Amino acid sequence: MPQKVLFCATIDNHFKAFHLPYMKWFKEQGWEVHVAASGNLDLPYVDKKYNISIQRSPFKLKNFDAYKELKAIIDKNGYKIIHCHTPMGGVLSRLAARKARKYGTKVIYTAHGFHFCQGAPLINWLLYYPIEKGLARYTDCLITINEEDYNLALKHRFKAGRIEHVHGVGVNIDRFKPVEEARKRELKKSSGYKPDDFLMFYAAEFNKNKNQQLLIHALALLKDEVPTARLLLAGEGPLVESCRELAHKLGVGEMVHFLGYRRDIDQILPMCDIAVASSLREGLPVNIMEAMACGLPIVASDNRGHRELIRNNENGWVLAPDNISGMADRIKVLAQNDNVKIKLGTTGRNILERKYAIDKVLDKKSSIYALFMEEMEEFKWAIH
Repeated sequence: MPQKVLFCATIDNHFKAFHLPYMKWFKEQGWEVHVAASGNLDLPYVDKKYNISIQRSPFKLKNFDAYKELKAIIDKNGYKIIHCHTPMGGVLSRLAARKARKYGTKVIYTAHGFHFCQGAPLINWLLYYPIEKGLARYTDCLITINEEDYNLALKHRFKAGRIEHVHGVGVNIDRFKPVEEARKRELKKSSGYKPDDFLMFYAAEFNKNKNQQLLIHALALLKDEVPTARLLLAGEGPLVESCRELAHKLGVGEMVHFLGYRRDIDQILPMCDIAVASSLREGLPVNIMEAMACGLPIVASDNRGHRELIRNNENGWVLAPDNISGMADRIKVLAQNDNVKIKLGTTGRNILERKYAIDKVLDKKSSIYALFMEEMEEFKWAIH
C-alpha cells in the first residue's frame, strides 16, 4: 500500500494555480495524492478528490460541516502527511487532524501571508493572531512565504514543530520569460495596440485590498506627459464597475483597459513595458514574480510582499499606498528612459531566477517533505 498525502485548501483552483508541481513530486515518490477543497475541478496527479463544504469566510456555518467532513476523511485514510493552505483550510485541517497526529501524521501549514502584520488593522490582530498562534501547536511545520511573517512567527514564539521560510510557490521561468524589443512590438500590434504604446499591467481581483483606484489616479496625473500610456487591468470583482466609472471621471477612460479574468497572463506580460501593483496587503504576490520573470520593472505600493520582491532602484520601486504623485513620477521615469527600464527589468529577472524559480522552491519544499518522511520511518520502527 502506498503512503498517502492530503492537500487541503478552500477552493480547488488554488491547487491548479500553485501546487501541481508538488503533487507531481509526491507521485514520483510513489505516494497516493488526495485533495480536499470546495469545487469540482479535475486535477492532474490526484488519486482521490473530495469536494467539501469549506467557505472562505470564517463566519459561515457551513465550515462546521466542512470540519466534520475533513475529520471523517482524515480518520478514514490514515494520511502520513497533510499539507494545508489558505486561512480556513489551515484552521479546519489542523483541528480535524489532532487525533491523527497522535498516530504519526505530520501536518504542514503554509501561511500565504498572515492577515495580521505591520500596518494591518487592529481587528486583524484581535481576530487572526490568537487563532494562528493557538493552532501552531497542532502544526509540525509552519511554512511562511516572506521574511516578515517568518520573523513574526519566531518573535511571537509560535509553538509549531518547525518554522520554515520558503520563497512562495515558485514561477515557471520557461513559461514566463522576456522577449526581444522587436518581438514585443509585434505582440503589441497583434493585440490591437500601437508598437510605441507604453503598456502597464496589473492582474488582481477588483476589491478594496487590491486598490486599483491608486493606479487610475496615477495615470490621470501623467496622461498629458505620457499620452501613449495604457493601463491593462486583468481580473474581476465587486469594484470593477466603480473603477471603470473613476477612469471616465478622471478623463482616462480610453487609457484604462479592463481585460476581465484571463488565463493567458504568460502571453500578455511579455508585450508589456512595466508591471504596477497597488495592493494594501500581500503575502508574496505571484503576479509580481511572473512580471519579474518576464523582465519587467515594477512600480508598486509598499507592503511586506512587495518589499520582499522589489529592491528600490534595482528592479523597481515601492511607494506608500497613498503616494499617487510618487507612483506617477516613477512610471514617467520608466516611460521616458528605456535604459533604466531595461536595466531594472534585467535585474528583476536575475533575482527571480536565483530565488523564486519553481525548481528552487521545489528543492526547498521537497527537502521539508523528505525530512518528515524520514521522521515517519523512525516513528514506525519505534512503535514496533
